[in-house]
Amino acid sequence: QVQLVESGGGLVQAGGSLRLSCTASGSIFSVNLMGWYRQAPGKQRELVASITTGGRTNYADSVKGRFTISRDNAKKTVYLQMNSLKPEDTAVYYCRLTQGLGDYWGQGTQVTVSS
Repeated sequence: QVQLVESGGGLVQAGGSLRLSCTASGSIFSVNLMGWYRQAPGKQRELVASITTGGRTNYADSVKGRFTISRDNAKKTVYLQMNSLKPEDTAVYYCRLTQGLGDYWGQGTQVTVSS
């Protein structure tokens, strides 16, 4: 069984920064895809950024140049550095791990950006 535990959310003023972390435990394959998604009230969950085991990244257009995803494979941890935050970034942020036929989600962490 795989578990994902997120941390680092909170309240920040517009223009500020936050760093999210997500640590995986359990049976983790050497090749996997980890990513961050977010869901704002009344909206669908959307991809923010993803990163492969080899370090290939993908970003939503809305966060390019402001957010950076990275990972430490030895620690089974993925990070999301969020800079220049905007009120529209307010959402619950979820960590996701995909490996083989498995698809796992964290419990989510709230990010609130005040104007």
